Amino acid sequence: MVADIGGTNARFALTDLKHATARLSRQRSLPCAGFASLQHAIEHYLESVSERPARAAIAVASPGTDDEIRLTNRAWSFSRRELQGSLGLDALDVLNDLGAVAWAVPALGPADAETLHGAQRAPLRSPVSVLGPGTGLGVALLTGDEEGGWKVIETEGGHVSFAPLGDEETAIATWLNARFDRVSNERLLSGAGLSHIAAALVAGDDLSTALDRHASFRDPAEIVDAALAGHDLIARRALARFCAVLGSVAGDAALIHGARTVMIAGGIVPRFIPFLRSSAFRERFLAKGRMTAYLESVAIRVITHAAPGLLGAAMYLRNGAHGKRA
Repeated sequence: MVADIGGTNARFALTDLKHATARLSRQRSLPCAGFASLQHAIEHYLESVSERPARAAIAVASPGTDDEIRLTNRAWSFSRRELQGSLGLDALDVLNDLGAVAWAVPALGPADAETLHGAQRAPLRSPVSVLGPGTGLGVALLTGDEEGGWKVIETEGGHVSFAPLGDEETAIATWLNARFDRVSNERLLSGAGLSHIAAALVAGDDLSTALDRHASFRDPAEIVDAALAGHDLIARRALARFCAVLGSVAGDAALIHGARTVMIAGGIVPRFIPFLRSSAFRERFLAKGRMTAYLESVAIRVITHAAPGLLGAAMYLRNGAHGKRA
């Protein structure tokens, strides 16, 4: 069994390690809010498919290195050892959700990603920065190893401090700082982040709205739909600002990782790729002074595969990934 546990949805599938390539079957997506714990969600899935797998790899939206796992954006926690015993598994691996997406990248076909910059069918060039705005903001690094395979380095790069550029972003950062005391990139580049941007634009200089813990926020999907429809100025400004900030953060990640390819995943960006193309994303990606020439040669792609986290968890199991993940 493979699973991709986000802050909003828990996705499951089965994979047969005897096949030459990674294949997913019996896929299901369950709302996290409908279950009291991860174990309950897993048991519900296994009962629905009438299977008892021997091994499992679970991708979670949090660091996955300790026995005690606490999800960053969902009030779930579990002991890896206890969960393995309760489910009767011979082995249970836990990896970061963006780490799982990074494992999927070498297995993606031409139809599984859309190119923003670079040749559509060009070979994947290492190192690869993987960013995933979704319920939170995940960041991972994929590198080629000496044996011709791949190694994934899991990070918590989404929690790096936000660096605003220009008056509007400075105002948004001030509004967010009044609400959260610290502003990370995830506070803007996530579903909730898009809602935060829109709320900050509406509030303008009124910081009192940031202090109202019961303030209502627009649904991020509604903001995207309204922005694409073209009649809602705040929605368009919010989505445009989201794209600009994403460009800056993607460029920073590429410089930090020495990346030759940037892959953008997550549940948000694939919904508005044409808008992203026409936004300031590329301009901000390149706006790194003396490093602009370096970044001009970096390929940028958006992952459109429906379940990259599940595919990556399957690849992790298939490749015997122990020792190739940091």
